Amino acid sequence: MKHRILIVEDNIMLAGQQKKWLEKSGYEVQTTIDELGARKRIKSEHFDLILTDVRLPEGDGISLLEWMHKEKIDIPFIVMTGYASVPDAVKAIKLGAKDYLAKPVQMEELLELIKDILRPNALVYGKDKDLFHRNSPKMLEVESLARTVAPFDITVLILGPNGAGKESVAQRIHYSSDRREKPLVAVNCAVIPKELAPTLFFGHMKGTFTGADGNKEGYFDLARGGTLFLDEIGTLPPEVQAMLLRVLQEGTYLPIGSGRERKADVRIVAATNEDLQLAIREKRFREDLYHRLCEFEIVMPSLHECPEDILPLAEHFREKFSKELKKQTEGFTPEATQLILSYRWPGNVRELHNKIKRAVLMARQPVIEAAELNIRMDDTDGEINLFPETETGEKLSILKALKASGGHRRKAAEMLHIDPSTLYRKMKKYGLLDK
Repeated sequence: MKHRILIVEDNIMLAGQQKKWLEKSGYEVQTTIDELGARKRIKSEHFDLILTDVRLPEGDGISLLEWMHKEKIDIPFIVMTGYASVPDAVKAIKLGAKDYLAKPVQMEELLELIKDILRPNALVYGKDKDLFHRNSPKMLEVESLARTVAPFDITVLILGPNGAGKESVAQRIHYSSDRREKPLVAVNCAVIPKELAPTLFFGHMKGTFTGADGNKEGYFDLARGGTLFLDEIGTLPPEVQAMLLRVLQEGTYLPIGSGRERKADVRIVAATNEDLQLAIREKRFREDLYHRLCEFEIVMPSLHECPEDILPLAEHFREKFSKELKKQTEGFTPEATQLILSYRWPGNVRELHNKIKRAVLMARQPVIEAAELNIRMDDTDGEINLFPETETGEKLSILKALKASGGHRRKAAEMLHIDPSTLYRKMKKYGLLDK
């Protein structure tokens, strides 16, 4: 079945061009010109992705996203605009938009982003992955907790903001456990329709309903002996929560159309960005399910809380996508490096991942330039001042550079646009050599 995309764009010619491009790439595409039309279509039809302009004849893309958030309609969302606005961009990301693109949008870039977003509801990992090791104090604590709980067959609940890397922690738990030789099945609970949940989770038998031409394995079957990672667990409808609770209580499940129960031989790791305590108080999440899931809790920090990880992650993604996209890159210009470090990354690791992938794709030279990062937000609370007017300002800039580089003096010197020897002298002057 083709993925369905809704384009909300008042420029009919541009919408037509995008529709043609996307249909050639195998997607089913519908268009509408305003927010009201988009709301009607979203309410009456199924879509896997929404592309919207910010400025529309009636309403705008941000208010459409706010409405979807209020209605608890969880469809991946990309904002496109010719009027790059810092507040709009921040708001869009906080409301869950996957990306915020400035026009003119490169179709190759857009297609890569769409392909990334529309991955399957469930992803089966069959073997150990080479996981990136992070060195910030907060992530070292998270990794320590993951290693501690991994050998014990208890459920784990990972809490943290969107895009912070909760799935990578689930992977670390699985591959450090006795179940490492069996599958890790990652399920995006946010996109599971409640009508299909029983067959998706538990499978069905041949002939159970029209179209059931054979037996189908569910997620519990696919993960047998391994780990079932339930991402965005806070979005599950109450009916599905009840089904999951029964499996956790009884340790068995019944495929649709079968008269024989099966043992649920899986380790459950769940994750959410929701405040589950609030959801419990508002009767949106079952308290008994919460306690079943939260035998061990891990809280993920935002990327902004881990400045030491930002540059190493950016380099990791650059090398990864250089290989995948067959583009030769060698690093970032000093301006690009400063931009990466001064930006707050409201979309966390996922946003960094997407921006670096885009930059590699768009790079015209081996060294990636600041403009190719497509970062237009001027949130510069953590910006390093390259031209301080006072000794206090100079000392503060050095401290920020050292923190951002994880104490690596050569990298800190590059950020400050000075020689390492000059940095050493200034650190000695300000008594920072022990920092």
